[in-house]
Amino acid sequence: MELDPLLLSRLQFAFVVCFHAIFPVFTIGLATFIAFLEALAFKTGNPLYTRLSQFWIQVFAVAFAMGVVSGIVMSFQFGTNWSNFSYAAANFIGPMLSYEVVTAFFLEAAFLGVLLFGRNKVPPGVHLFAACMVALGTIISTFWILAANSWMHTPVGTELTDGMFVVGSWREAIFNPSFPYRFTHMVLASFLTGSFVVAGVSAWYLLVGREVEANRRALSMCLWLILFLAPTQAVVGDYHGLNTLEHQPTKVAAIEGNWETTRGMPLLLFAIPDQENETNHFEIGLPKLGSLILTHDLDGEVPGLKEVAPEERPPVWIVFWAFRIMVGIGLLMIGCALAGLFLRAGGRYWRQPQFLNAMRLMTFAPFAAVLCGWIVTEVGRFPWVVYGQMSHAEGLTPSLTGGMVLFTLLGYIAVYAAIFSAGLYYLMLVLRAGLESIDQDDEEVHDIERPKRPLSASHVGIEEGGR
Repeated sequence: MELDPLLLSRLQFAFVVCFHAIFPVFTIGLATFIAFLEALAFKTGNPLYTRLSQFWIQVFAVAFAMGVVSGIVMSFQFGTNWSNFSYAAANFIGPMLSYEVVTAFFLEAAFLGVLLFGRNKVPPGVHLFAACMVALGTIISTFWILAANSWMHTPVGTELTDGMFVVGSWREAIFNPSFPYRFTHMVLASFLTGSFVVAGVSAWYLLVGREVEANRRALSMCLWLILFLAPTQAVVGDYHGLNTLEHQPTKVAAIEGNWETTRGMPLLLFAIPDQENETNHFEIGLPKLGSLILTHDLDGEVPGLKEVAPEERPPVWIVFWAFRIMVGIGLLMIGCALAGLFLRAGGRYWRQPQFLNAMRLMTFAPFAAVLCGWIVTEVGRFPWVVYGQMSHAEGLTPSLTGGMVLFTLLGYIAVYAAIFSAGLYYLMLVLRAGLESIDQDDEEVHDIERPKRPLSASHVGIEEGGR
């Protein structure tokens, strides 16, 4: 059996992207939360916020390191597996990746050292500034990466000439039609991920009775954030869907499992898409609701998959179910937000074991939602690497063999498994130690910087004896 280098290259890139994505989506949200804690500590002088910040900075450092290590590989894959695409899109993708490094990564790397090690060495205002710069760096990084990726979905401002994309308008290419929606959607997803992780960990600590006041405060802040972010994400997702329908109707057809161009399309809650026979089995749907959501009209027209050739249709069942998992998790997030609001009365939100267990379990939900979202986005644009202008097959490295890609894929899996295991081990050490470790560290610093009383007493004794 001959190995397909195109399929294996897509699987390899998907594996690396999915592994890498879980770290930036967490660190972006967590960096902003840390900056918020530092601002509260600076304004109020309350040591509780300082201790919370110190603890979550340790978690951030581990996740940030794992994200950096896993992300470096992706840029290499553009050259090794997708050299035709890299050559054709170099005029645009090259500067985008360079700007991300120069404006974002350097900013994060420079101020991360101050954030990690400068608390007792720089003025509080400088430490707060460092926290804000790290948070800003993560947002700027998201800006450039999403601008490049969005251009691949809605390529404007460029012209394909002699096998190369020539940039005619940088403004149009960067701020392409899908970029505002995708950027906002991703930033909100990052804030939700950070909020749910902090809330879940705080809920776990409250269940076992550790550092109750600090973790109650952290849980409270996160629940307020989730109450605002989760519904907002749903609204942004709706606008994102309208934009996708305009520019990538085939992707929307795959999301909805819609084969025929239809007016008054139902919203399918359950179905088993059959791509070979161009139909769905065991459909359960709500009449006309699909058209209402996608077009804001009960009788709105939604294009079907049969509008394009079979070879230009994405794998429908993957896109169909990944989208529903993502939406289902989003509804659970909104449910958690409303439950937290309901339990505010009498402070029950941090005393109710069932709710705390639910928040603990929801710690991992945002990561699953983000991965499903990326699967919908990237698998849904098949077979295009640059939508409508360059296919995956055209972007592949010509001399690549299936054996070569399989070898590197297995190597990546092995190395990433080791990285993830080591990172998870150190992350669990930090989480098990909890905020109590911050007090121990502060005592050690205090002991180092100030001599103990017995030493002072003996020194005084020597002086008196010498008199």
